Amino acid sequence: MNVKVYVMLIVGFVLLIKGADFFVEASSSVARMLRVPSIIIGLTIVAFGTSAPELAVSATASLAGNNEIAVGNVLGSNIFNLLVVLGCCGAIHAFKVRLRWDFLASILVGVILLLMIFRDFFLSRGEALILLGLFVAFMALTVRDAWINRVQAEETTSTLPPVRCCFYIVGGLAAIVWGGDLVVDCASEIALAFGLSQTLVGLTVVALGTSLPELVTSIVASRKGENGLALGNVIGSNIFNILMVLAVSAAVKPIAVNRFAVIDAICLVIFSLITLVLCRSREQLSRVEGLIMLGMYAGYLVYICIR
Repeated sequence: MNVKVYVMLIVGFVLLIKGADFFVEASSSVARMLRVPSIIIGLTIVAFGTSAPELAVSATASLAGNNEIAVGNVLGSNIFNLLVVLGCCGAIHAFKVRLRWDFLASILVGVILLLMIFRDFFLSRGEALILLGLFVAFMALTVRDAWINRVQAEETTSTLPPVRCCFYIVGGLAAIVWGGDLVVDCASEIALAFGLSQTLVGLTVVALGTSLPELVTSIVASRKGENGLALGNVIGSNIFNILMVLAVSAAVKPIAVNRFAVIDAICLVIFSLITLVLCRSREQLSRVEGLIMLGMYAGYLVYICIR
């Protein structure tokens, strides 16, 4: 195999890690400058930034009339964010978790989507508009929450200059997206060269690639002690994926849903409730609990490979 593939794979990982480093540092500085809790920035700037590629891909696919698998892709990404991204953060470095209204909102959003697609295996334009309306309401509540908690946020002088913040956020996010694309393309080529099937590569390497920005950003944030950013990134990305990415896709062209997507929606709700119980037990996510979440995803991966 061409050595260039392995070199580009390493370059992709370097871009991912350094991009996430700059992105998290700048996002933390924005939180300190605005004097809001870091979880608010995680719910908004970080979550929407890491989910921007999914929005672009889904919108393009909808315009081309190829959005039939959009529901399954969003649900798969959300399950990965919940079990693998949070699970890795906990397994690498146990951290305190204060679940707020936004995590309950993410569970409610999953239940609403399940009810919509379970009724007639279809996501209509009307239902898409309802989801977009819920997104506006979520953003309004988030802004209100940020304003109320602004005074209680810690004040510190160790912040980056505003211009550098903007450069780090834009440049870091671009490096994350580009690095993720390089890793997926090179890893897929290597896996196929070793004889893995196209289906298995799609379910593993490519699925991982769509959530690499969330995974790397949350792990870097957790290791820097920015637990609010890590948690907010997962919660915000999951809400954004359903209320914006999926809603925009269905608004452009209504989506027919297969039975596997309904099962995935049920799995998402169940996994969300289990995560709620694990995090509420001692208001922290321990290494053991992180490994349990990774084990649950491994079981889910086996299921989607054999179904």
